[in-house]
Parts: sequence; structure tokens; C-alpha cells
Amino acid sequence: MYNTEQMQYFSRELLDWYGRHKRDLPWRRSRNPYHIWVSEVMLQQTRVDTVIPYYHRFINQFPTVEALADAPEEDVLKAWEGLGYYSRARNLQGAVREVKERYGGRVPDTKEEMFSLKGVGPYTAGAVLSIAYNKPEPAVDGNVMRVLSRYFLIEEDIMKSGTRALMEKLAKALIPEGAAGEFNQALMELGALVCTPRSPQCLTCPVMERCSGREAGMEEALPVKKKAKPPRPERRLAALVEGTGHNAGKVLIRQRPAEGLLARMWELPHTEAAGQPDAACAVAGSAEGAAQLDAYLAAESIGIGPAEWYMQAGHTFSHIRWEMDVFRCRAESSPLGADRSPLLPSHYRWLAREEMEQYAFPNVFLRILNRYFAEETC
Repeated sequence: MYNTEQMQYFSRELLDWYGRHKRDLPWRRSRNPYHIWVSEVMLQQTRVDTVIPYYHRFINQFPTVEALADAPEEDVLKAWEGLGYYSRARNLQGAVREVKERYGGRVPDTKEEMFSLKGVGPYTAGAVLSIAYNKPEPAVDGNVMRVLSRYFLIEEDIMKSGTRALMEKLAKALIPEGAAGEFNQALMELGALVCTPRSPQCLTCPVMERCSGREAGMEEALPVKKKAKPPRPERRLAALVEGTGHNAGKVLIRQRPAEGLLARMWELPHTEAAGQPDAACAVAGSAEGAAQLDAYLAAESIGIGPAEWYMQAGHTFSHIRWEMDVFRCRAESSPLGADRSPLLPSHYRWLAREEMEQYAFPNVFLRILNRYFAEETC
């Protein structure tokens, strides 16, 4: 289907370029399959510069398969805090536990065994098998599909499963004998540094001379990718509830349910603004918004005094965009427990600034809490 000489040229020149220009990244200094696995999961949908300090801390805290398998999930989520896409951390730990139980702690070296693990797809399996074990398996991600689309002038929609299958077959055919790990990393590197989504650096590309997309003047039009549906906006009202008496200086937080979005993570109490989207926007930040929040917390058995608007915050998930208005308020007195502190529903806690390291928060709530506690100590 593709010109053999063009394919051989691509593989040869790419490997030569990578040998001279590859970045010195911490996970490239190891052939430990567990460490490579951790890095590849972290790098999904996250920039390299962001991942590096997280990778160091994570490997220091959980240096082996057994260490991660045996760790409490709360500790794993805390170590992941700020990277986002927390299902990656949960799936990684779940898969690592399977490795400990089924394979004695040794990361599998076959595609069938890797695919059997929780949350492990073709890309992760291919990356680990090729980089750690030098198995001739492709590792096709967005960077790789972009490079192949341009070089081979592939005009099919890369969001289609058939196109991905074609890319995987092509990428495998390009792997030089005995150099699977180096080649896959070179392909990823080219996409990250040279063949970028916008304004590709064609003049510095090692395979420019035989790039069919460039010859056709389509390097910036490729790859063809159907636009994803934009995330649905959702207006939310959040409460920054300050403690009184025994809990003075603390803020009320709660744990999310065990399943679903941001499962088991901690947050400020919040609810969706009532009404249609346009009406909800008008409500947020207003007296009506404060009244809605008061009624919501009352239903949660949390009594508060008058609420005042404090700040706005936002966070985008794959399918939802939270636009959050945060109200600052004080807790009202309520029945006391044995320790003389107000009784709370079981999934609520009072949080002091020095206890922040004990709980894993989504980024949006980290930003709010860090701002609040910084202001309170000024």
C-alpha cells in the first residue's frame, strides 16, 4: 500500500535524528517496565514538563509494583493531585494489583497479558512492551497519528476506529528489527517537538524530503479529525463554610461518592444552580444564588449564616465545564458530638490548613482553598 523505499527512509532517518536530538527525560534512564508504565500513564493528555516532578515524587513514594499495589487509594490520589484525569491513577493501581496477584509483581511481557489488565489499552501496552522489553509492538497516540497522516498523506478521519487500526498496522511495519523501543520513542518525539499540531517545523524535520503531506501542501490540514462535541457548561454554587468555636480557622469539606466523577476525592460543598442555563448564570453570584446554596446545605444538615459572594472558579472535564460561584459563610451552631464539635454527616470534615496534605482535592478546589488560606494568614 505504501512505498517501501519511503518507509525505509522514514525509519532510518528518524532513528538517526532521535539518536542525536532526544531529550534527557527521567523515564528514559530506566528499562524498568513498571517505571515506564507509570510515565506513559502520566503522559496521557498531560505535558512532559508538568509530568516530570510528579513522576519523580510518585516513583519515590511508590518505587515498586508491590508498593503501589499495597498503598491506600487515598495516598495514590494525593500523589496524583493536580495531574487531573484521576481515573488514570485508579486504573493504574487496579492493574498493578492484578500484576502483583497474577504475575508475582512482574509486569507482563506479552500483548495478551498486558491487554488483560485493568485500563490498559493498545497504546499503553505497546509503549511498555516496546520500550521495556523491545517487543515490536506499535504505540500509537495522537502525536504518532499526526506524523503518519502527514508523512504518508492519510486523509481518513483519525477519530474512526478503522483509521486507527490502519495506523497501528503501518506503525508496526515501520519498526526496524531490534529497535522497537527507540523507534517508538523517536516517533513520539518527532510529533512532540517538530511535527506539532500547529505550525509544524518542516525545515528541521529529518524526514521532510519524502513527506507526502508537505509535497501536497497539506501539512497543516492533516490529520483529518472530526471535532469533538464541546463540553456542556454547568453553573454551580459552592460554599466556603468557615468553622466557629472549636473549629475556628477551619473550612468544611466533604468526600465525593465512591463511584462516578472524581470518586472519593474531597471538595467544598456545592450544587448546580437551579433553572435553565441562562437563568442559572443570572442567579450565580446573586442573593438568589446565596439562598439556593443555603437551602441546599440545610437539606444536607449543614446550617450556615449569611453567605457573601467570594470568587469565581472554573474547571473543564471532557464533557462538562463547571462555572463555579463560591460563597463565603460561617457555620451556625448545631448539636455537639462527644468531642464538643458540631455533628456532621459522615462524609463531611473540618479542614485546617496544615491538614491539606492529608486529603486529595481536584484542581478547582485546590485553587480556592489555597487562595483562602493564603489570605487568612496575611
